[in-house]
Amino acid sequence: MTRNLTAIFTSHDDAINAAQKVKDAGLRTSDISIVTNEQNASPANDKVSRGTVSGGVLGGAAGLLLGLGTIAIPGLGMIAAAGPIAGLLGGAVTGGIVGALVDLGIPQHKSEEYEQDIKDGNTLWSMEVEEANYENVRNILRECGAYKY
Repeated sequence: MTRNLTAIFTSHDDAINAAQKVKDAGLRTSDISIVTNEQNASPANDKVSRGTVSGGVLGGAAGLLLGLGTIAIPGLGMIAAAGPIAGLLGGAVTGGIVGALVDLGIPQHKSEEYEQDIKDGNTLWSMEVEEANYENVRNILRECGAYKY
């Protein structure tokens, strides 16, 4: 059985570091989604788009994809996204990012809170985690500086 584990980081680099540590622990990184304000993920240091989260799906609806993992979201502006959530953001034209988060299994009220966190310049990190690995991944997130679960 899997559970969704979602966290917020004030630093995009800390979120990327958490993904790398999950990979180093031998867990599948293809289940990790990272969403941040575009200004937090400059091309010079954006390890998400260079493949740190290997196996993740980068994409968006035709016409919305302006660069590798960069998508225009009404109400949020430009965001950078990687992982399963990137594929779900095609519906964000009408439902905003909240709809994509709900599709990942995050409750509506938490999704609205996370959308505000992204608007405030933070980075959202989410992963479908096997129950046996849940606490290990949560500890990695905590060690890497996640402040909200």
